[in-house]
Amino acid sequence: MIYEINGAPAYSYTGGKAFDARQPTIVFLHGAQNDHSVWALQSRYFAWHGWNVLAPDLPGHGRSGGQALDSVESMADWLLALLDAAGACQAVLAGHSMGSLIALEAAHRAPGRVTGLALLGTTWPMKVSDTLLAASKDRLQEAIDMVNIWSHTGPLPRPACPAPGFSVTGLSRRLMQRLAEQNPDQLFHTDFSACNAYANGGVAAAGISCPTLFVLGARDIMTPPRSAQALTSAIVHGKIVTVDAGHAMMAEQPDAVLDALIAFAGRQ
Repeated sequence: MIYEINGAPAYSYTGGKAFDARQPTIVFLHGAQNDHSVWALQSRYFAWHGWNVLAPDLPGHGRSGGQALDSVESMADWLLALLDAAGACQAVLAGHSMGSLIALEAAHRAPGRVTGLALLGTTWPMKVSDTLLAASKDRLQEAIDMVNIWSHTGPLPRPACPAPGFSVTGLSRRLMQRLAEQNPDQLFHTDFSACNAYANGGVAAAGISCPTLFVLGARDIMTPPRSAQALTSAIVHGKIVTVDAGHAMMAEQPDAVLDALIAFAGRQ
């Protein structure tokens, strides 16, 4: 589905389903140098089990036009505009990595519109190492390789993966390369800089009252579970689920992630 937001096309995967105002809505938000496809299994399941699904490509990513936004706050505003364009008064927000910060900030800005908050591979502050930040600006392939090595626990998927034998790191690497080809204007650096600069996480988390789920990768190097303590301590009513995966948990443990989201969303 293509919407228009701020004069630019905004693509959102819907699972091939038309919006139904009688159904609940869930939004899946991708991370840096990614697009909606990282949520392929989870978004498709919800779309075919009674939910309106919005899995957008953020501005400047994938099929969405416009310039990549340079702050988490502006991305949260864009997300709320997407809900307006789609006709969704309220929604559950599920965000991975950078997407988790966008979801958190959107819930802070419009608490009445967010019925549930699922934060995956999350942390705050989400500081990016100087080495990776510099590489994302001047040595893109090196940055892509670093992120893929640090995001996966191994080159091949686990037995539960629906595509056994495929290289999960290879698929992720190629996605990031394709996004760079589509938008060569330092997309990775813009995303990482936005994560690095986001300072409102503590204030936002302290005000969250909606049901909240944390899905953390036990072997996550990018956002280790211990680094999420500032958020989990601030949102004391949040439930924590740990999956045996690295940062790229939707690919490495797709069923475990989906099970956690189903159990969470079913209580909303």
